[in-house]
Amino acid sequence: MTCSLHVSWEEQLTSYDFGPDHPLAPIRVKLTIELARALGVLARPGVVVAPAPAATDAELQLVHDGAYIAVVRAAGGDDDQPRPDAPTLLRYGLGTPDDPVFAGMHAASALVAGATLGAARALWSGSVQHAANIAGGLHHAMRGSASGFCVYNDPAIAMCWLLAQGVERIAYVDIDVHHGDGVQAAFWDDPRVLTISVHEHPATLFPGTGRATETGGPAADGGAVNVALPAGTTDAGWLRALHAVVPPLLAAFRPQILVTQHGCDTHWSDPLADLEVTIDAQRAAHALLHRLAHETADGRWLLTGGGGYQLVQVVPRTWTHLLAEASGEPIDGATPTPATWREYVGWVSAEPAPELMTEGASAEFAGLDRGYDPADPVDQAIMATRNAVFPLHGLFP
Repeated sequence: MTCSLHVSWEEQLTSYDFGPDHPLAPIRVKLTIELARALGVLARPGVVVAPAPAATDAELQLVHDGAYIAVVRAAGGDDDQPRPDAPTLLRYGLGTPDDPVFAGMHAASALVAGATLGAARALWSGSVQHAANIAGGLHHAMRGSASGFCVYNDPAIAMCWLLAQGVERIAYVDIDVHHGDGVQAAFWDDPRVLTISVHEHPATLFPGTGRATETGGPAADGGAVNVALPAGTTDAGWLRALHAVVPPLLAAFRPQILVTQHGCDTHWSDPLADLEVTIDAQRAAHALLHRLAHETADGRWLLTGGGGYQLVQVVPRTWTHLLAEASGEPIDGATPTPATWREYVGWVSAEPAPELMTEGASAEFAGLDRGYDPADPVDQAIMATRNAVFPLHGLFP
């Protein structure tokens, strides 16, 4: 099916840059856009690529404390205030190896948030069915602090903005390898929002949260859903977990808008995590979430990037597949990467470019309807989540 898609993009989004030795290198986003462009995805009928203004302080304060925003601005030299001292920076999660201070930090971070807001506005206007900011998905930022490479929480800001416009139910699905803790925290006690995070178990990975027992606050019990998968989970187990938890909950919740975060650090070669997922399984997950947007949210789908630290081999291919999927015309995995893109990779990286859009994996899995193995760690994780939250949504575990 052909879908209309708004892509928030401008080169300035690559100014969100913690420095040359930091894992979250902006070249991964630039390489994605160049690959999508070379494959013709961004020129398809119904695809609009446009910049968006930076988020204002009022928009940032939909999620973040004003005092925190002021510290971010002063730390990056975005105003004439004195730079905060080290203890103050640390109190706000800044000046750490994960979130070092960089010049223009507030402006760059507000631009990322503004790009996701721009996508949300395009979606809410009805001019498009789907809207994306692949530079976004900074899901760890908290109300008063930076965390995990994230300064401002752009998905949460966009969701708060949509709620303020009158949206009554939003579902958020996070498939990053790390728990979507900042988004969960923002809506912990809000019954209008369902957050679902499928991630590596907190016993083995940052941020140490996201157990099945985290189900939401008193006013929204069941509004937080967490699937904590064991390290080493492969395509079959990862896709089995997604299919066992996400579709039934979205069908029960019936969101008016589906928001998704597509961190691709679940990949087997990612240097910062321990799942064993392929690009082909990630592509299958994008297709699942696209289908669910149409089945449960009348096609209204807001999507972002997220983590992913294999800058050349994984991120550009996975997110180009995502953008193609959102345009309604998925790319065949056997498609070669364009020679012009491979040449561009050679200019900006010492790493050789991948030659195909696939890794050749089948992305096959067995659904839970084929049986449950109580000795299997993946099935244990799935059932822990279903037992914790399914009855709260009127579903049988």
